[in-house]
Amino acid sequence: MGSSNTSGLPSQRLALSRRTLLGASVGAAGLFALRPFAALAATGPRNISFVNLHTGEKLNCCYFEGADYNTGELARIAKVLRDHRSGDVHPIDNRLLDTLHRLRGALETDKPFHVISGYRSPVSNAKMATASKGVAKKSLHMEGMAIDIRVPGVDLMNLQKAAKTLQAGGVGYYGESNFVHVDVGRVRYW
Repeated sequence: MGSSNTSGLPSQRLALSRRTLLGASVGAAGLFALRPFAALAATGPRNISFVNLHTGEKLNCCYFEGADYNTGELARIAKVLRDHRSGDVHPIDNRLLDTLHRLRGALETDKPFHVISGYRSPVSNAKMATASKGVAKKSLHMEGMAIDIRVPGVDLMNLQKAAKTLQAGGVGYYGESNFVHVDVGRVRYW
């Protein structure tokens, strides 16, 4: 009986050491995952370009400069990314803009994002969800937290892969419809 307790003790220590090591690894991985966001703050001005494929509107702007977001440019972005069905305008989440800025850097392109869908009003989203199983009833588009895009000259699979490497939220591949969905909700892929 005494020897079984003694022989179990090293395995308990080993299990504890493994848990500690695993916890440290996960913590370190979390720090590495945050580095791109920390580095983003030190990179200076953040520019972004859009072409709304439904309205034909184009926008190339610096939405962040110095130490703050440019509210005038954020308003212009919201207008270009408005619900083209209803005309409703909604603020676009700054995290989504920063993710797109990082995505553009990862792709090493200065081409504009071609926008299939930015903000969607709840009414538009409900109509779309009724007509298609591919539209979420509680879509992050309604919160200004999601966008459906493609980039001229960038293969759609490469766009999807680059978006996934950012681990900033959801990334969906819609090859038949020729776009990639990017959002700043929880990290998930489809």
